[in-house]
Amino acid sequence: MLDDTSRRNFLKSAGVALTAAPAVVPALGADKKLNIAWIGTGTRGNYLMQRFFAVPANKEEVDVVAVCDAYKGYIARSRDLIQSNGGKPPKTYEDYRQLLADPSIDAVVIATPEHLHYPMFMAAIKAGKNVYVEKPLAHTIEEGAEMVKAWQKSGKVVQVGTQNRSNTLYQKAKEMIAQGMIGDIHYVRAYWYRNSLDTDPAWRYVIPPDASTDNTAWDRFQEGVKNKRAFDKQRFYQWRLYWDYSGGISTDLLVHQTDITNYVCGKTVPLSCAASGGIYRWTQDDRDVPDTFSALYEYPDKFHINYSSYFGNDHYGYGENFMGNEGTIEVLNRQVLNFYPETFRGKAPEKIKARQEVHIELPGNDHKAVEAHIRNFVEAVQGKTKVIADPIIGQQAAVGGHMATLSYRNNKKVYWDDKTQKYRFS
Repeated sequence: MLDDTSRRNFLKSAGVALTAAPAVVPALGADKKLNIAWIGTGTRGNYLMQRFFAVPANKEEVDVVAVCDAYKGYIARSRDLIQSNGGKPPKTYEDYRQLLADPSIDAVVIATPEHLHYPMFMAAIKAGKNVYVEKPLAHTIEEGAEMVKAWQKSGKVVQVGTQNRSNTLYQKAKEMIAQGMIGDIHYVRAYWYRNSLDTDPAWRYVIPPDASTDNTAWDRFQEGVKNKRAFDKQRFYQWRLYWDYSGGISTDLLVHQTDITNYVCGKTVPLSCAASGGIYRWTQDDRDVPDTFSALYEYPDKFHINYSSYFGNDHYGYGENFMGNEGTIEVLNRQVLNFYPETFRGKAPEKIKARQEVHIELPGNDHKAVEAHIRNFVEAVQGKTKVIADPIIGQQAAVGGHMATLSYRNNKKVYWDDKTQKYRFS
């Protein structure tokens, strides 16, 4: 893996712009150390904390002072991670509202299941906290709209966890398209394919052996859910598989790719979406969400996204193909960028024929992007820069994901009216 110095040199040699952040008046004072807290320390929350501590400047400028989770085992793990990285023992909470009541906390990371983003975000903004919230912004379009309004009134810093925007390869792709390297672009193919053994079904995460009602706050987990249920380990620890808590592929995977297409190609929200799929691979359990999914999007200005995901074959992995009339840029697994000029069957115009293929490979760049995204949030709270993915951007990405879910679940094509911020079905 490249270190930061060699990474920058490699990117410079590949032509990636490395511009300085715009000057911003510090909001909290140059010498004030930030106090940050984690709400949600499960799989994603723990990973974000690891990436946070991987950046030396974060350790110097920020203290992780509190953690909150509905499972006591995750709280213990995060406490150990904080202390092993030189921090003091954090305060621990089962109820996030008690954590938010601490006036010394400047910012919170919300890395909880999707259905909890809305109540936790709204409470955090009301408590005057800066917020890093994982994607999707919310569980519904309507919740996301309310969150955007609350943020706009608050004056607080909010970053949405669509970290591909902080990935240097996508930044390079955006630059190349702006320079006209692939000509006019009207079509993007995006995909995310996975596979696993029959003994390891997709999204059936390992349930802690000690999980019980004694150490798992089931009532906290069910906040805002209309259909209350008795304690269910699968629903708690494998929540991505159920509509009550998740949009499945649409909001867990697809949102990353509609968002990065928006970023790279200068788009915002679709005009329409038609989605289909089903449970084709993992048929032997009670999951709600599909494991096979396709969505077709039409955007303004004659722009189209063809999205597909299947959890039964990972040969093609993860990627986006930005297909212009004069060339193609593909970003694969967040770590590889390739550029190919069109050949026009051997009759390419000289200006296109003169373009050289580009091949950049940066192992581990997906982790670096998460680190950069979190660091961007920290520096924004410090007043040094602006976030790269504010709630408006997060909502635009989420709208595409929710449209796919709505189309799939209603078996209808769905249309978006950006002026009214409403959707309708055909």
